[in-house]
Amino acid sequence: MAPTELTVGEKAPDFEATITDGTTISLSEILSSGDRLILYFYPRDNTPGCTTQACDFRDNFGRLSESGWRVFGVSTDGAKSHQKFIDKHDLPFELIVDEDASLHELFGTWREKSMYGKTYMGTLRSTFAIESDGTISWAGYGVKTKGHVDTLIEALKV
Repeated sequence: MAPTELTVGEKAPDFEATITDGTTISLSEILSSGDRLILYFYPRDNTPGCTTQACDFRDNFGRLSESGWRVFGVSTDGAKSHQKFIDKHDLPFELIVDEDASLHELFGTWREKSMYGKTYMGTLRSTFAIESDGTISWAGYGVKTKGHVDTLIEALKV
């Protein structure tokens, strides 16, 4: 069965998830304040590419938040790993703990991958911009770590 592929213009699936400090959040709750959400999925805390991407979001966080965007990163790492990642790189945004990959599945980012001839399930680096009405205004599957945030900022006219 092919994974879900969300597209621009459709409603993002509502979800409940746990962030690093154990608090439960939901998409509808985030959007109810009038904020918009950038939800980005990445493979692993503290790996080179994921650190580059997280620091890029960190370095542009002021611009994004001033324009009404909240940023949440999502990986299958646990809360302790997330907290170390946040502390080490001074990340000003929340990370979602998705150890069972259920949020990945909902957004179609949990994919079969292969390396050195072995296949396994893993995260396809992807980002979604969700407007306050729940509509997806930007969707990128298989995004690159470098330059990705600049592309997103340009597309969102931030």
